[in-house]
Amino acid sequence: MESKLFTPVKIGPVELRNRTIRSAAFENMCVANGPSQKLFDYHTAVARGGIGMTTVAYASINQSGLSFEGQLWMREEAVEELRRLTDAIHAAGAKASIQVGHCGNMTHRRTCGQMPLGASGGFNLYSPTFVRAMTVAQIDQFVEDFVQAVRLVKKSGFDCVELHCGHGYLLSQFLSPYTNHRKDEYGGSLENRMRFMVRVVTAVRQECTELGLGLVVKVNMYDGFKGGMKQDECLQVCKRLEEIGVDALILTAGFVSKAPMEVMRGNMPLKTLAYYMDMKRLWWLKAGIHCGGWLMIPPVPYKEGYFLEEAKKFRAELKLPLIYVGGCCSRKIIDEVLNAGFDAVQMARALVHDTDFVNKLREGDENTVSGCKHSNYCIGRMYSTDMKCHCQCEDEIPVKLRKEIEKLEAKWGGR
Repeated sequence: MESKLFTPVKIGPVELRNRTIRSAAFENMCVANGPSQKLFDYHTAVARGGIGMTTVAYASINQSGLSFEGQLWMREEAVEELRRLTDAIHAAGAKASIQVGHCGNMTHRRTCGQMPLGASGGFNLYSPTFVRAMTVAQIDQFVEDFVQAVRLVKKSGFDCVELHCGHGYLLSQFLSPYTNHRKDEYGGSLENRMRFMVRVVTAVRQECTELGLGLVVKVNMYDGFKGGMKQDECLQVCKRLEEIGVDALILTAGFVSKAPMEVMRGNMPLKTLAYYMDMKRLWWLKAGIHCGGWLMIPPVPYKEGYFLEEAKKFRAELKLPLIYVGGCCSRKIIDEVLNAGFDAVQMARALVHDTDFVNKLREGDENTVSGCKHSNYCIGRMYSTDMKCHCQCEDEIPVKLRKEIEKLEAKWGGR
């Protein structure tokens, strides 16, 4: 079968030159929650590397949605530099997308400037911090904040907006019975738990249509733990999004605060994770990781195309375009995904390792593979500093981290 990889594809009004998309893996490259030269350099390198569309990650709709100092906050002050970035991406022949969302309860007062908000109140061990349940008035305001963020997306020159409704962030917190214990019209039944998401997506859909933006939604196929959303409910969520009229869905899974390695697979490099943490602010978390990190963040086996079998079940039930993400590190698995009826593939770690990977796919053959060997060093580092492959690090990596990398590459590198 002839490969579809380097044929054009449309995501709503946006036509990509090929079927590759840089997924919205958090870069942690912003300064004072605004664009930086490092963010510019990375995404323009990916664009020059042949990608169809590159996605700037995890832009918060407002200050309360920030969970990292290096995270982007969509506000007027960011527009000029974002426009410089999108102009450069376009000049390299790629399209530009941006993921917008809100972290919900996965933050701390010192980062977001207030007590964190979520679907329900309580105590979140992820931060750790007390969390306040959102009022209906705050829900109403957040719908408007999502719409305002989309207006800034257009002003910044992006072609497409990606709404994050997965991985246990705010919209996902309303969807999941694990985090939504509300007794009002936003809690209880799946219809009620979907209500906030439906309001946001409907409002954003209208705005994107008026502005000529593509609209993609990232959504779970399952949460990955007892008490979370299962496949049948997630499929109903996807069908509801199809009814609203989004341009495509990105099918994913996992819950960052409960099942993080379900998202990424493999092992979390615990020595790396602890090493880059700020000892003054996070001494308690560093100590916990050293003592029992393998219990806090248990590994999940990695293999190429690790979501594919589950995603095929959704492909059989849905008619709208679907974008596959999860373990796309070789030409073989990418062609298998596209031949299974998916419209495009997203990838991140392959492009962290080598921003020129898509060009190498074009120039190579069916045996072309990424050099990424899945130690997840980039992910362990990402929570405290910029996301970078150990192969690209100019700074000295301590011997203990080198040994951890070698051990994990030996475990997962050939799978």
